[in-house]
Amino acid sequence: MIERAGPYAEALGSHDPYTPLGNVILLQRPLREDVMRRAVVTALRARGRQYDARAVLQRQAETEETLRMFNETLETRIGERTHALARANDRLMKEIRERERTQSALVQSQKMEAIGQLTGGLAHDFNNLLNVIMGSVELIQRTSADERARRLAVNARHAVERGAKLTAQLLAFSRSQNLDLRPTDINALLSAMRELLGLSLGPTVRVLTDFAPDLPMATADANQLELAVLNLCLNARDAMPAGGEVTLSTALRQAEEGDLPAGRYVVIAVKDTGTGIPTQTLSKVFDPFFTTKPVGKGTGLGLSQVYGIARQSGGIARIASEEGHGTVVEIWLAPADPATVDGMLVAGLDGAGKAGAANVLVIDDDASVRHLIVECLEILGYEVRQAADGEEGLALLQEQPPDLLMVDFIMPKLNGAEVIERARRLVPDLPIILATGYADAQAGGSVLEHERVLQKPFNLDQLATMVTEALQR
Repeated sequence: MIERAGPYAEALGSHDPYTPLGNVILLQRPLREDVMRRAVVTALRARGRQYDARAVLQRQAETEETLRMFNETLETRIGERTHALARANDRLMKEIRERERTQSALVQSQKMEAIGQLTGGLAHDFNNLLNVIMGSVELIQRTSADERARRLAVNARHAVERGAKLTAQLLAFSRSQNLDLRPTDINALLSAMRELLGLSLGPTVRVLTDFAPDLPMATADANQLELAVLNLCLNARDAMPAGGEVTLSTALRQAEEGDLPAGRYVVIAVKDTGTGIPTQTLSKVFDPFFTTKPVGKGTGLGLSQVYGIARQSGGIARIASEEGHGTVVEIWLAPADPATVDGMLVAGLDGAGKAGAANVLVIDDDASVRHLIVECLEILGYEVRQAADGEEGLALLQEQPPDLLMVDFIMPKLNGAEVIERARRLVPDLPIILATGYADAQAGGSVLEHERVLQKPFNLDQLATMVTEALQR
């Protein structure tokens, strides 16, 4: 490459014939070494600038291409990121709602547990008082020759029976009642209630059924479950003053993790076409003594009893309602263990009875209750010894083993379960009756699993029947 250079190039000006040749250098002869060297260096430097300029232009072109591609895909990437953010926001809101639901269920569970403990303790003490009153009134009724006194005793007995029903509802709510949990055919149980419900609900209420076929047996106390369903149907009737429909349905449904362990459950639903329940009171309906009925129309323990029965059976009660569109109450029950169902097919009773007057040992820390039981047993013809606590009773048992032991559950020093466990070591085949107003099966563990439980308050006939059955065992 030769460039124009020197005065000669300037003289040529714009009329230089070498201009079309491009970037050239013209050297004058004779050539000097220093001029030649500068010309070469200048040419190389110019060539280097050309390469640099070409590289810059290439990078600029690549940058422009990149920017063009970036601009073309910008909308797509913005859309994808927006959708990703929306999905993340949905997941977050779902987690927030789930956490709120879980927290609400936990608060409700803790509240119900606290109320249950309170009502259970009150029911225990109240049952002891009722048992003394009931036994004393019944003895007056049976022994008094005064017709007026006997009539007053009957009135008092009816009042005590109402009080006993109230405490039974409290115990059911507090899950302190000793339910007889067995595999139960729910469809058969509800079918057998049709006639009872028809009579109880009256002619203005139509009872419909929708039972799931091949429904497995559920773990439940049949008597208590009937009571729970009857309470729900009576509530439905009261919510339909002009009449309507009550639908009993069953289903096998899946529960997710939450207020119930995950798994399959047998569900009983009682649906009505009544007035419904306001949203602001819906969360309170399972609370004891809460009622939307007028004064004198209910105790407020019906739904709380349903809740307690369901929880003690290993399930739960749920309610859904919309004001003006009726109410649905569901009882979720755990399916029965197949091995337990098979075991129901094999049962037997030992009919070997005991002749003659039997000796009964009564252990109860409440003097009034103990004296009443002793007097009732003596009237029934039994020989009775008594003890005020577990240690004294075990000493009497070692001194002379009785034919039957009757013991209270809640006692100082040794409770009923501990007394039974130690009595079994001394006399393995001893018949035992646990008489209590607060029978929590979990408190005694396996010790109380096979014992006869006589719930306080009990009358003389119930006591006589239980003692006879225990002695015939």
